[in-house]
Amino acid sequence: MLLSISPSQALQRTDTEFKIFQFPANMIPRIDGQTDDWTMVPDSYAYGTDQLSDTVMGNFTNYDREDLDVTVRVGWVKGLNRLYFLYEAYDDYWNMYYKYGDLFEIAIDADRSGGPNIANPQIDDPWESHFLFKGVHAQNYHIFTPSGEGRDWVFVWGCQPWIGRLPYANHAYSYDFEEGESGKLVLEFWITPFDYAPYDGPERAAVSKLEENSLIALSWAVLDFDEDHTEYEGFWNLSHETRMDSDASNLCAFRLMPLEPEYLKPLEAEYSFTVVNMDRRLVAFTDRSRGAITSWSWDFGDGRSSTEQHPIHQYEEPGEFVVTLDVEGPQGKARRVKVNQVMVK
Repeated sequence: MLLSISPSQALQRTDTEFKIFQFPANMIPRIDGQTDDWTMVPDSYAYGTDQLSDTVMGNFTNYDREDLDVTVRVGWVKGLNRLYFLYEAYDDYWNMYYKYGDLFEIAIDADRSGGPNIANPQIDDPWESHFLFKGVHAQNYHIFTPSGEGRDWVFVWGCQPWIGRLPYANHAYSYDFEEGESGKLVLEFWITPFDYAPYDGPERAAVSKLEENSLIALSWAVLDFDEDHTEYEGFWNLSHETRMDSDASNLCAFRLMPLEPEYLKPLEAEYSFTVVNMDRRLVAFTDRSRGAITSWSWDFGDGRSSTEQHPIHQYEEPGEFVVTLDVEGPQGKARRVKVNQVMVK
């Protein structure tokens, strides 16, 4: 199922919002090229050939599933700044030519900064543009499908090839065809999006922070080569814009979805806190519990308590405190304890 959104919320395909499935923390996909740990993902998160448009070869939506047929699912895990992908594709001719070959191309701009991300028209020197700009604020991954003998699994179209390797990416294939044959490919991988990814390595990089219910910019394309190694049969892309490959304003809106209801506890206690004023030892507590809740009970660890939902508490003495939140509702009771996390001096 696709969601309708206003143009101001999206990049391209402004009437469509795509969804990214949230995996529970205890059900993170194994990167082994198998699909069993993706069976939990509803069909509404699967995007197939019918969502793609060939914007280069002139075929547009005149796709032939006996020639090429693909399905893509995208997932995330709350607390991990990674995007997980399952790419399943049937092709009537798999091209593994070492320079070109069949490709699955991902373009990602997690903070939706937009604009060109491969060539900078304001920088005249092409090498200066390459090292200062190319792929720095939005990233493009040319993923070989499959990689073939002796070739890296991905060509990062930018100045930072390190983002395509562990600990920033991982991958696995599953297939049983040879060069030039037909068959089905399974590609499973994850990548780390960056708000800033410089050429000289991760030391100065800024990983994109993925947060529940937020929107990111993402698109993909399938480049299908048959016997001709130099010219592809199609540039099938989700954005319906050819320059999704090099301009982040041509990507699509994807929402990082919350957990599906079946993976949520009916009642779960949770809270966060902020030290508002360290000199006064003033701490603000925010209830982040889930479920139908009728009462809150706070134990601040200093002998005092509160029944407010979002209390502000002033500690009289410095220390490290064990703070407990008990919640109650029609579904029962739940507790959240954080040991010595609240510290004031």
